[in-house]
Amino acid sequence: METTVGQHSDSSMRQVVYRQFGERDVLQVVSSDMPSPEDRQVLIRVHGAGLNPIDWKTRKGLGFVAQQIESSLPWTPGYDVAGEVVAIGDGVATLAPGDRVMGMIGFPLNGGAYAEYALATADELAIVPEELDLVTAGALPLAALTAWQALFEVAKLESGQKILVHAGAGGVGHLAVQFALARGAHVIATASAGNRDFLAGLGVHEVIDYHTADFADECYGLDVVLDLVGGDTGKRSLRTLGENGMLVTIPTVTADEIVSAAEEQGLRAHGMTVRPDVFHLDEIAELIEDGDVKVHIEKAFTLGQVAQAHELLEGGHVRGKLVLDCR
Repeated sequence: METTVGQHSDSSMRQVVYRQFGERDVLQVVSSDMPSPEDRQVLIRVHGAGLNPIDWKTRKGLGFVAQQIESSLPWTPGYDVAGEVVAIGDGVATLAPGDRVMGMIGFPLNGGAYAEYALATADELAIVPEELDLVTAGALPLAALTAWQALFEVAKLESGQKILVHAGAGGVGHLAVQFALARGAHVIATASAGNRDFLAGLGVHEVIDYHTADFADECYGLDVVLDLVGGDTGKRSLRTLGENGMLVTIPTVTADEIVSAAEEQGLRAHGMTVRPDVFHLDEIAELIEDGDVKVHIEKAFTLGQVAQAHELLEGGHVRGKLVLDCR
């Protein structure tokens, strides 16, 4: 049941929906009935909902999620959430009302984070460290899990190894460089000149300005490349690998061609799709508690500014993360 946005009643909430795929103008804020948690679910009062590239691609009808949800529109986007537990369903023993939580929820087909309240299963949620405010925490899960799984599950990055991170100042990138540094790796990142000081401030050992230098000439014998750009950048990165090195490429649209190019050259490359993992989120939360990792928010938007948020998101070149402040 939806009503147009207007007066709040106690049992209603505002959420973003789209009824068809398209440009940013398909994003609408509507008033809906507040959901109730079912078995093993919790209801979260959302403070922060992170924005990720998959959000705008799906909205445009691109990619695997769009194909799956096409027949079940209207849909509320968003997989990244942080907030306060306000109600729990049966069978939830690990969380209680008042807990500060974050997680990657409803992935891939349910979404639901762009809202004042969201449902999640208890096993999707980690406790937010006191050091992190809940709006900022909302921007963390998907990007952090992408970086973590790429580095430590796929590439098996170890202390003392050399890694190149493309787009090191972006959402996934700025977390990946910090995870790699915390693990004791030697970290090189590509970025524009305007992000050199930002990355140096995070502790990155070498920053290559991709406008003025060719990383393929500057790097060789690398243990790991984390390719967050894809396409030609991914393919040219293969030249920088040591014989036992591995490239992990994140953009799905060019992953197959990069993996094929690697095989032709006798090198190792892998594509990757992120998955929710609350144990990884707990480990990431510990690094934040210890002060080893910071989440950088370039800009926060209200729910009503969601179209502007998507405009910035689609343009790329965001430093760190964008977030919706849903309070």
